[in-house]
Amino acid sequence: MAISLHGCRVLIVEDEPMVGMMIEDMLRDRGYAIAGVAPNLPVALELASSLELDVAMLDVNLAGERSFAVADVLRQRHIPFIFATGYGSPGVDPSFAGVKVLHKPFAGADLDAALHDALRVA
Repeated sequence: MAISLHGCRVLIVEDEPMVGMMIEDMLRDRGYAIAGVAPNLPVALELASSLELDVAMLDVNLAGERSFAVADVLRQRHIPFIFATGYGSPGVDPSFAGVKVLHKPFAGADLDAALHDALRVA
């Protein structure tokens, strides 16, 4: 099934401001809408619980705290998500096996493909 990604609302969970801005730019350039940006775990949990969104991108390590509680909220809401981490798949909790993991740094095309795959699965 072909999915139009133009206008898809994305939640970005990223604690590094420059990386977050780069991701926002990459997504906007591809026609995505930014639903919200969370720089830490408390904000991420609030936004994941309350925002209208289509997909989320979660940095695994948020200033020493893991984003897995945010992933749990998204899973309960049936909202697809991907992880982004410099640690690769080994840095992701085994309960999230099968969730797409982008290894930082990544190219815009890789981000786009990962989000497309996540939305197709949803």
